[in-house]
Amino acid sequence: MESKHIVVFFLFTLAAFITASNSKSIIKRLPGFDGDLPFTLETGYIGVGEDEAVQIFYYFVESERNPSEDPLLIYLTGGPGTSVLYSMMYQIGPLNFDTETSWGNNITLKLNPYSWSKIANVIYIDAPAGAGFAYATTYEASMSSDSMLASDAYDFLRKWFMEHPEFLSNPLYISGISYMGIILPNVALHVYNGNERGDQPQMNIKGVISVSPLTDKFNDFNSRFEFAHRLSLISDDIYESTKETCVGNYLSIYDHSDNILCSNNLQWVDECTSKINLENILEPLCDPTDPACREATFGLVVIWANNKDVQKALNVRQGTIGTWEWQNSTIHYDLGKNDTLIYAYDVFSTVPIHKQLLAKKCQYLIICGDHDMVFPHVGTEKWIKSLNLPIKKRWEPWFVNDQIAGYQVTYAQNDYLLTYSTIKGAGHGIALYKPEEALAMVDGWLDSRTYLSDI
Repeated sequence: MESKHIVVFFLFTLAAFITASNSKSIIKRLPGFDGDLPFTLETGYIGVGEDEAVQIFYYFVESERNPSEDPLLIYLTGGPGTSVLYSMMYQIGPLNFDTETSWGNNITLKLNPYSWSKIANVIYIDAPAGAGFAYATTYEASMSSDSMLASDAYDFLRKWFMEHPEFLSNPLYISGISYMGIILPNVALHVYNGNERGDQPQMNIKGVISVSPLTDKFNDFNSRFEFAHRLSLISDDIYESTKETCVGNYLSIYDHSDNILCSNNLQWVDECTSKINLENILEPLCDPTDPACREATFGLVVIWANNKDVQKALNVRQGTIGTWEWQNSTIHYDLGKNDTLIYAYDVFSTVPIHKQLLAKKCQYLIICGDHDMVFPHVGTEKWIKSLNLPIKKRWEPWFVNDQIAGYQVTYAQNDYLLTYSTIKGAGHGIALYKPEEALAMVDGWLDSRTYLSDI
């Protein structure tokens, strides 16, 4: 433990001597990809917080269609503490790992035909410090929280636009996945309020795109019980008995010792669901070292991102991080986890923030996989219902290649509009399982973004 603290201290000391001014570079080639990149990739650092001691690393991919007019998305990945490189390389970025030709340290890349850069400009950011290539130059700056992360993301956007004023007129959407459902509405509120205060630069914010979001840390985890019943993972008898004895609280982490019947029922529920892959209940729960496992391919990004030639190609500042991790376990949230030394989970629910956004000219897209048991769609539907929004367009199927790809419903109130969509057969990382459908949903929704004028 002492040696680990010495290494951390060394990194902070070294980072303090590295130029922390904002920097950016256009990346032409990357190890593992044959030839020049057929899209525009920029990477860089932007300092936020006091004395810019938090250095956020970003990847900016210009739209492959019409970068001067297409929407601009800032994309944050879940965790917190997960590198956005994971979302880029496995879900929505322009490159994927070629699992058929990659072996050992010889990793090859291929183009992703369903990259979101086909339809939009996307800024992927590593944040907070300790996620991916983001780092802090002081120990104090390494400490963050849900609320600080939202503030830092807003600060990042303001400074990024100052360096890229040519994108100020593009429609801006705050976007992200999973735990970022706790962060995204807060970032959006910062932008709306900043514009109203006259903060510069003024941003052309249009709304939010939230994928598989965590919104309320009780409701969303608690909804796994209802989801398990709907998907026939638990029987009617188990469901009715547990519902009667536990009175709305189905989380076994809470002390139910004064209610033995409830405790026994929850143990019964756990027995029925403990071997289920929560990410996608249709997928096997297997050892990530098993080549037959989808999760086995996740090790490719760890090998690739720790390659010194890759880091040099991406213009990562040498000496600012130790070993690159796809997920920082110290920061990452688990059900019931208390604050750590460097991260405070200080936002329990963003439903109150959603209610504040009702007064803004905001378009909100929420996408859920209907086989995701991490944050089940039934929990999302519950908190959306609590907003008491009038239905503008009733529940109906939507299609890809003449097949039902999922279902959607749209709500509207004054200048606020919310579209809730499911993707059939998708799990938590929606584009990991259904990349074509995920792109089609976002593309179709963005193309219809002018319909606010019809409300």
